[in-house]
Amino acid sequence: MTIGFLEEQATYLELPEALWVHQMPVPVKDPSVVCWNEALASEAGIPRLTDAVWGGSKVIGGSTPFSQAYAGHQFGGFTILGDGRAVVLGEHICPDGRRIDVQLKGSGRTPFSRGGDGRAALGPMLREYLISEALHYLGIPTTRSLAVVRTGEAVHREQSQPGALMVRVAESHLRVGTFEFAAQTQDTSTLEALLMYAIERHMPECAAAEIPAAAFLQECCRRQAALIAKWMSVGFVHGVMNTDNMAISGETIDYGPCAFMDEMDVGTVFSSIDRQGRYAYGNQPQIAHWNLAVLASALLPLMGDDTGKAEGIATEALDVFPKEFAQSWRKEMARKLGIVNVREGDDGLIDDFLEILQRHHLDFTSTFLEVEDGCPEHLKKWVADWEARVRSEGGVEAARERMRTANPVVIPRNHVVEPALESASAGDFRTFNEVLAEIKDPMNRERERGDLAKPPPPGTPRVTTYCGT
Repeated sequence: MTIGFLEEQATYLELPEALWVHQMPVPVKDPSVVCWNEALASEAGIPRLTDAVWGGSKVIGGSTPFSQAYAGHQFGGFTILGDGRAVVLGEHICPDGRRIDVQLKGSGRTPFSRGGDGRAALGPMLREYLISEALHYLGIPTTRSLAVVRTGEAVHREQSQPGALMVRVAESHLRVGTFEFAAQTQDTSTLEALLMYAIERHMPECAAAEIPAAAFLQECCRRQAALIAKWMSVGFVHGVMNTDNMAISGETIDYGPCAFMDEMDVGTVFSSIDRQGRYAYGNQPQIAHWNLAVLASALLPLMGDDTGKAEGIATEALDVFPKEFAQSWRKEMARKLGIVNVREGDDGLIDDFLEILQRHHLDFTSTFLEVEDGCPEHLKKWVADWEARVRSEGGVEAARERMRTANPVVIPRNHVVEPALESASAGDFRTFNEVLAEIKDPMNRERERGDLAKPPPPGTPRVTTYCGT
C-alpha cells in the first residue's frame, strides 16, 4: 500500500511523552503562499496542497501535529525551551525512502511559548528561505524551506510587521538541546529511548557499538566538524550557535541573525545580541566543540555506571572533534586553492593566505576569484609560493580550473540581501526573486557579475541582523 503525504504515524510520538505534546497549529486570518520551493517539493515528493494547509488553518487527515520539548544553553546559560512557535505537521517518506520532518514555524502559541506570541514576521522567514537555499546550493548540509506563507495578520516586534509562517523540512528536529532536556528529567529510560531513536534514524551503524552513546557522540563530532568547516570555507556566520540550534543530523538549523562575511575578519559578528562576540566567525569551531561537550555531559549516564570511566570515554569521543575539524578545514581550503592532495607545508600556505586577507582587509569570496583569474598585486609573493606548490599537480592552469569548480562567484551579500528583504516585506518580490535565482547557481562564471559578486561599496556599514523572535 502506498502511504499518502503525512498519513504515516510520526515515529517521534513513540518516544516518552515528556519529549513532546500534541499541538495543532493556530489558524491564521488569510494564509497566502508567497514562496513555494518547487525543486524541493519535487525532490521530496510533497504535493502543493492549499494555502490553508501550509498556513496552518487546515490539517490534512491522518497527520498528528506535535511540538517538541528541548532545553538549551543560550549564550552559555541553561534554559528550558521547546517549540514555542513551531509544530511538526508530521513525518514524510520521500521517494528515495528518506524520512523527513515537515514543520510549520510561526504557527502560534504552544505550551513552550514562555510568554511569546508564537508567530513570526515575514522578513525573518524570507531570510531563512533565502540563506538556507544558498547553503544548499553551495553543497552545505541544511534544513530547507519548502514555503513561506503570509498570514494576513501583523506581528509586533520593535514595530508592527507583516506576519508569516515558514514550512521547514529536515532530516529531523533533534538537537543537542533535546538531549539536555531528556537528561534533566533524570529518567535514564527516557534518555536511552531518545538516544536509540536518534541512532536508528540518523546513525544506525552506532547501534552495534560496544557503547552506543560514545559511538553516537563521536559521529556527532564528525558531522559537526565537517559542517563548520564547510560554513567557514564560504564565510558563513551562523550568529546564534546555542545548543538548541545544533541539529544532531549535522544539518544547519535556524537562520536568525546569520549572514555571510565580506571582508575577512575572524572577529566578524552580525547579530544584534552577540555583544561579546561569542559566536563570531572565528569562534565557531570552539563553540561547536563546547556544544558537543554539553551533549557529552547529557549522555554520561549511558556510558557506564563508573562516573570516572564514563567521563574518560566521553573525553575520548570529544577529542575526535578538533582532529576532524582540522582535517575538514584543510580539505575545504585546499580544494578552494586548487590543491588535489594535501601534504606537509600546505597548512602554512593556507594560513599565510588567510593572514594576508585579514591584514589587508580583503574580501573573503572575491579574493579566491582573483587568484583564479590571475595574480593580484597584493598577493604577488604568496601567489609565487602557491604556483610552485601546484606545479606538481598538473600545473597552474589546471589548479585554476579546479578552483572554478570550488569557489562561488556569488554569495548572499548583505548589502543586496537586506534591501531585497525590505522590499519583499513591503510586497515587492522582484529583487528577492532575482537574488534567489542567482544564489541557486553560485558557480556560474558565464553570466555578468552583478552586485552579489562584489564587495559592498567602501564605507558601507556592517549589517546588523536580528533573531526575529
